[in-house]
Amino acid sequence: MIVLGVESSCDETGLALYDTERGLLSHALYSQVAMHEEYGGVVPELASRDHIRRAIPLLEQVLDKSGVAKHNIDAIAYTQGPGLAGALLVGSSIACSLGLALDKPVLGVHHLEGHLLSPLLASKPPEFPFIALLVSGGHTQLMRVDGVGQYTLLGETLDDAAGEAFDKSAKLLGLGYPGGPAISRLADFGDPLAYKLPRPMMHTKDFNFSFSGLKTAVLTVVKNHPAQGIANICEQDKANIARGFVDAIVEVLTAKCVSALKHTGLKRLVIAGGVGANAQLRASLNAAAAKKRFQVYYPELEFCTDNGAMIAFAGAMRLQINPQAAKKDYSFNVRPRWPLDELKVI
Repeated sequence: MIVLGVESSCDETGLALYDTERGLLSHALYSQVAMHEEYGGVVPELASRDHIRRAIPLLEQVLDKSGVAKHNIDAIAYTQGPGLAGALLVGSSIACSLGLALDKPVLGVHHLEGHLLSPLLASKPPEFPFIALLVSGGHTQLMRVDGVGQYTLLGETLDDAAGEAFDKSAKLLGLGYPGGPAISRLADFGDPLAYKLPRPMMHTKDFNFSFSGLKTAVLTVVKNHPAQGIANICEQDKANIARGFVDAIVEVLTAKCVSALKHTGLKRLVIAGGVGANAQLRASLNAAAAKKRFQVYYPELEFCTDNGAMIAFAGAMRLQINPQAAKKDYSFNVRPRWPLDELKVI
């Protein structure tokens, strides 16, 4: 079965072809980062318009790369939510229009399920069940995953997601957009002893997170700095502040993951979402895995951010469970807000 995946939930346009027998055939991605950088964040209207421009050229690219003809596609999976409403509507309308034109069934996919299952695209995928840390710009959640559609929410952020905290703290340090990679790179040059920032909720007996206070701590350090203004703080001290922030957030994420594994008795941890590409987080989790004797799995770096491959794969997994999940019903609606634990086994 060959499934076309269409992803357009935010600021990346992704298309991919996945074959349940041969694996991932091809994928193509266009990032809007350069366009949104000028505004310091994603502008929804601009994002939607750019998806319109990019989707069809990317479709032709994945078809050419794979050698698959349009009529050989068996089903089309698209991101139905969550995400920006306008951006979701673009991808949904394109997927359903293609389905109608090619007389192929379509299937709406949960964006976060795509992220959650993306590590299974790796050459050595994890087996079910496992604990998943879903950590991105908009979400920070710990889930127990027993199979496709079998998700139990263990804990989530009560305010800012980890990715939001990265971006907002980077902005406080005068770094560009996207801030997460920039603050992580800067932190590599910082002194870990210079600033000891708070570790919010690290020692609570639940699996929830809170990162707005950590962001506020960075703001307080910058405001009270003797240099009196971020423009006057030397690069080394900016790096020290960045290091204090990154160490704090990584320590919290690692501690909660270890706690969830201990609570459930599971020995496999999967990291999914854009922050999963963070080098400091990977190093911390790898060290914890070696010490506590559990296995940790990451998606390939190219599949950490939003992409069409994860949507094609998630759609294919659901269709393997129930081939009737995709339908030739080309009316569509999107779900900008869609809790992952609402998904059921098909």
